[in-house]
Amino acid sequence: MLLAAAPAAETPPHTGGLLALIDGTAGLLTVAALGIALLLYLIIKVRLQPFVALLGVSIAVGLAAGLSVTELFGTVQKSDAVSLIESGMGGILGHIAIIIGLGTMLGAILEVSGGAEALSARLLGIFGERRSPLAMGLTGLIFGIPVFFDVGIFVLAPIVYAAAKRSGKSILLYSMPLLAGLSMTHAFLPPHPGPVAAAGLFHVDLGWVILMGIVVGIPSVLAAWGYAAWIGKRIFVPVPQDMVEAAEESREAVAAQQRASGVTPPERPVSVATVLAIIGTPLVLILCATFSSVALDPSTGRSVIEFFGHPFVALTIALFLAYYLLGIRRGWSRKSLETVSTASLKPVGNILLVVGAGGVFGAVLKGSGVAQALADAFDSAGLPVIVLAWLISVVLRVAQGSATVAIVTTAGIVTPMLSEGHYSQAHLALVIMAISAGSIFASHVNDGGFWMVAKYFGISESDTLKSWTVLETVLSVAGFVVAALLSIVI
Repeated sequence: MLLAAAPAAETPPHTGGLLALIDGTAGLLTVAALGIALLLYLIIKVRLQPFVALLGVSIAVGLAAGLSVTELFGTVQKSDAVSLIESGMGGILGHIAIIIGLGTMLGAILEVSGGAEALSARLLGIFGERRSPLAMGLTGLIFGIPVFFDVGIFVLAPIVYAAAKRSGKSILLYSMPLLAGLSMTHAFLPPHPGPVAAAGLFHVDLGWVILMGIVVGIPSVLAAWGYAAWIGKRIFVPVPQDMVEAAEESREAVAAQQRASGVTPPERPVSVATVLAIIGTPLVLILCATFSSVALDPSTGRSVIEFFGHPFVALTIALFLAYYLLGIRRGWSRKSLETVSTASLKPVGNILLVVGAGGVFGAVLKGSGVAQALADAFDSAGLPVIVLAWLISVVLRVAQGSATVAIVTTAGIVTPMLSEGHYSQAHLALVIMAISAGSIFASHVNDGGFWMVAKYFGISESDTLKSWTVLETVLSVAGFVVAALLSIVI
C-alpha cells in the first residue's frame, strides 16, 4: 500500500540539452545552488506565487543541467519520450489530491457541526479551571488532525478568549498550548498536505507516517506545552476585545450561512465520543493495514484489512460517518452536506498546485543528475541524511515562510539521496518527520501564520516573537531530536 511518487527516467549523460551550460559534478552543484537561490528570490522578493516559482525554476534548472526540451516536455505525439514535468506533476497528485480532498471535507463537517466546541467544553469540564491550558492544548491536538491550521485558529479562538477572560490571566497561557497542538498535527500528521506529499515522494506507506508522526509529535508537543506554560506566566497579554466582538460577528455570519444552506443549528451539542470516533477511524484503519502487511502472511483476511486500511477507503468511510452522524442524523439535508463539502474545497486548489510543482522540481532534479550530485556532495560531508534533511528544511522555512513549500521542496531535494540506500519504511518515515520538523522552525514575519497568531490573539509583534516564534522553534528542535535518536535505533 505505497503512495505513488513521480516516476523518474534513467539519468542519461546530457550532452545535447538546449543550454548544456555545465559539465561534471561541480557544474551540477552550481546549478542546484543557483536554482534554490532563484526560487527563494522569486518567492521572497518578487512575491511570485510559489506554484509558478517552483514550476519556472524546475524548467530553468532542467535546461541549465542539460536536459533537452523533449525530456522536459515530451513531444506533440507524447509517444517517444517521457515528460518529466507531466510525470512529476501527475505522479504525486494522483494520490495526494484524493487524500487532501477527502480530509478537507471531513474537517469541514466536523467544524460546521460544532464538534470543536463540544470537544473543548468536555475537556475543560474534565480538567477543570486550573488545568484549562492543558485542555486547550489537547483540543488543538485532536481537532488539528482533520482541519487546517488557519481553520483551527478561526474555530477555536473564541474558546480561548472565553477561557482567558474567565480566569483573568494572560491569553498566552491558553493560546500557545492550543497553537502547539494545531502546529504539531499540521506538520507531522496526515491528511495534512506536507507529510502526505513527502510520503508520496518517498514511497512511504501512510501508516508509517502516522505512526512516526505520533511517536515524534507527542514528545515534541509536550516540550512546546512546557514552554507555553513558562512564557504564559511571564508575559501578560489581555483578551483582545475587538477580536472577541469580531468572533461573535463571524459566528453569527456562519450561522446565517448555515441557515441559508439548510443547515439548522441543533439544540443538543455534538457527542464527544462521536467526534473522537470519526477522527480516529481513518487513523486506526490505516495503521491496521500497515501492521498487517508486516505481521500477517498473504491471505484473504489480510487483503480485507489492507482494503479498508487504504487511505482512500479509510478516509471515505470516515467522511460517510461524519455525513451521517454529524449531518443527516442531526437534521441536515443532502443539499446542506453538498454545500459545506463543496465550499471546503475552494482553498485546496493552491495547495495541490504547490505540491504538484514540488513533485516536478524533484523529478527534474533527479532526471537531470543534479540531485545525484547533491547526494554525492552531502555524502562526502559525512552528515547523516536525516540531519541534512532537517537543515535544508530549516533554511527553506526561515527564508520563505511556508511550511508546505519547505516540506515539498526539501523532499524533492532529499529523495534521490535515499534511492541508493536500503532504508526501511520506518526510517524513511523518520526522515519525513525531520523534514516536517524543520518546516516549522522559527516562524517569523514572512510567515502568514505569524501574523494570524498576532492578530487573532492581540499579541504585539515583539511578544509574538518571544512566544509563538520560540514555541515553533522548540517544537521543531524537539521533533528533530526525537526523530534523529529513533533513526539510530531503527
